[in-house]
Amino acid sequence: MASTPSIFLLNVNGQIESAEFPEFDELYCKYCFVYGHDWAPTLGVEEGISQITSKNQSIQPNLVWNFPFEITFKSTNPYGWPQIVVSVYGPDVFGNDVVRGYGAVHLPFTSGRHKKVVPMFVPESSSVLHKCISWLTGRRPEFTDPKVVAQGEGREVTRVRSQGFVTLTFSVVTKDLKKLGYNNTATNFQSTPIVPNP
Repeated sequence: MASTPSIFLLNVNGQIESAEFPEFDELYCKYCFVYGHDWAPTLGVEEGISQITSKNQSIQPNLVWNFPFEITFKSTNPYGWPQIVVSVYGPDVFGNDVVRGYGAVHLPFTSGRHKKVVPMFVPESSSVLHKCISWLTGRRPEFTDPKVVAQGEGREVTRVRSQGFVTLTFSVVTKDLKKLGYNNTATNFQSTPIVPNP
């Protein structure tokens, strides 16, 4: 007689493919995962930093990283489903390293290949005086911990501006979700699976 599992597994590998930041060049990105209390990483790297990439103006104006990541989580329930937080940085006119965008997206709920385009945003100064001072000193507003992007607490009082997009691809495998009574088939979720070209 087979015993009922008490945990399920979520394995995700993928890459931060590219970004669209029309006004900026020479950018790099960082990623980290945010997850609930019942979740624990069992394998893989929880955070990383990419190489600096430049635009190729003659072919396409996108910034291409193709920066891979892989992680496996275990959990007892889906509450606090993991999110990936992406932060993009680059030089300002004075050569200071400043944030160019933050974004977060939940890891896909269904097994298979998925592609997500994540809108990015940056914090804004609260006044014109603060904006001028931050420009002169090269210290732009930024979060001390990028993980705050994936949390709702305190976000309603943060002034932000939309700026760019980052494209991520995911390959997702789940184990024992159905045995624990969770149905995560593709028909239950609105997702954008990647369809291979013929």
